[in-house]
Amino acid sequence: MSDDEDESVIAGEGGEAGAEKYPFGEYTGTRDEHGDRHGKGYAILPNGDIYEGEYYHGKRHGKGLYCFKNGARYEGLWRKGLKHGQGEFIYPDASKYVGNWRKDLKHGQGNYYYINGDTYQGFWYQGLRHGLGTYTYKAINVNHYGTWKNGRMEGPGIINYPYYKYHGSFEKNLPKGKGCFTFDAKYMQHGFYINMRDPAFDYVGADEELKIEGSSESPGELGAPIGIVPIWKARDITEYKMDLLPPEPISLLVKDSEESLLDIIEYLQQQYEEGKQVGEEEDRTTTSPVPQDMLVDIPDIDFDDL
Repeated sequence: MSDDEDESVIAGEGGEAGAEKYPFGEYTGTRDEHGDRHGKGYAILPNGDIYEGEYYHGKRHGKGLYCFKNGARYEGLWRKGLKHGQGEFIYPDASKYVGNWRKDLKHGQGNYYYINGDTYQGFWYQGLRHGLGTYTYKAINVNHYGTWKNGRMEGPGIINYPYYKYHGSFEKNLPKGKGCFTFDAKYMQHGFYINMRDPAFDYVGADEELKIEGSSESPGELGAPIGIVPIWKARDITEYKMDLLPPEPISLLVKDSEESLLDIIEYLQQQYEEGKQVGEEEDRTTTSPVPQDMLVDIPDIDFDDL
C-alpha cells in the first residue's frame, strides 16, 4: 500500500466512502482495492493542511485544491503527488502565480503577481524565469521585455519607459554594452553602458566577490549586483532607422527530457489497469509517452498532457 499523506492505518473496504480518523490525519473519500486513496476525496493532513480533489492509487493526481495552514493555497492539476500542469498558487504574503507547473516547480508559461504590484509575464524553467518574458515595475510605469536566463535578465532586451525606449543587451539584470534610446520612433541616441563600482559603496575587502541582491524566487523587485552602477556613455544622435536597432529578444531552446523510462512504464500500467487496450482503437486520440528532446517557448504547451 502506498500513501503520500502518511496514513498508516487502513480500515474498511476499498472504494468505500466515509469519514475515517487516524493518528496521522483524517480522510473522507473513495479507495481502491488495496486500500489506497483513489478517486475523489477530502483529507486533513497531520500538519493541519487540507487537500480536496482527485487521487490515483494513493497519490494526488488530477484536479485538486491544497490549502496550507499558513494561508497559502494551490488549486490546479496534480501528477503523482506533485503540482504538474495548469494551476494557481497564492502565497502567504498574497503574491500569486498563475500558469504551468512541472514536478512541483513553475515551468512553462506563467504569470507572477508580486505584492508590490510588479508583474512578470513569460516563461519559466525549473522554478526560475527563463526564456522570453516581461517584467513590469508598477511604481514607475516601466517594463522590461527580453530574454531571461536562470531568473535574470541576460541577453537582448527592451526597456519601455513612458516616453522613450532603450534597446540593448543585459547582464545580471543590468544593461551592458552597445545600445540605443529611441524617442517616438523619430530619433535615436546611440551609445553604450559600462558597469562600474559605486564610489559611495562601502566595500569590505577589495577582493570580496560581488553578490546579487534578492532572489528570483522571492516576491519583489529584481536584484542586481551590490555596489555596481550602470553608466550610460552617449555617442551620437540620428534619425530613427529600424536597421540600426540592436538584436531583438529571442526565445530559448531548452534541452529537457520530458519523460523517463519509469514514467513510460507507469503510463502503460495505468492504461492496463483501467482496462484500456492501448493502440487498438484507431479513432481514439492518446497522449504519447515518448520523450521530447527539446522544449521551445511556445505558449500553447500543456505539460500535464506529456
